[in-house]
Amino acid sequence: MPDPNSAAMDFFLSRRSRPAKTLIAPAPTRDDLGPILQAAARTPDHGKLEPWRFIVLEKPALKRLAALAEEIGKRQGRAEVQCNKGRKYYDDGLIAVAVIEVQKPSETIPAIEQTYSVGAVCLAMLYAVLASGWGANWLSGWPSHDREFITEGLGLAANETVAGLIFFGTERVTPPERPRPDLDAITTWVSE
Repeated sequence: MPDPNSAAMDFFLSRRSRPAKTLIAPAPTRDDLGPILQAAARTPDHGKLEPWRFIVLEKPALKRLAALAEEIGKRQGRAEVQCNKGRKYYDDGLIAVAVIEVQKPSETIPAIEQTYSVGAVCLAMLYAVLASGWGANWLSGWPSHDREFITEGLGLAANETVAGLIFFGTERVTPPERPRPDLDAITTWVSE
């Protein structure tokens, strides 16, 4: 019989994201983020391609990106509500990590497996932040999928996209529990 890690299982079974708008100062420092980034980078990675990289966005960078999101949104003729929402994440954020998917050429590792690995990096980072006692939220929004924004704002190459933005801070309020999936509805047992 295996020796269970009950504390870890309790953490997984009670994990909740903290809405970014509820996160306040202080935020993790560079030293605090080191082990969090290291934990995220231990994600399963078929072929050891490391199809990701991290861009840590400190407050001045977030302010710059907020203004850029609004500028690009207006230039593209987006509705004011979209421009404001695209800007808000960056305006409100204290510190964030942009997890960048970097597709690597491979004859044996399909692109979709690289994408799955990058998604796993985002989740591992979210878990590591929460396990470290900080609040965190994994967000995206239209700017993170807009080629003009990610090229100009983050300097991404043509083979790079934003998989997620993980915002960090101190939890101000404990979020309420929300409905979770019905396991019976989503699970099929196959015995032969």
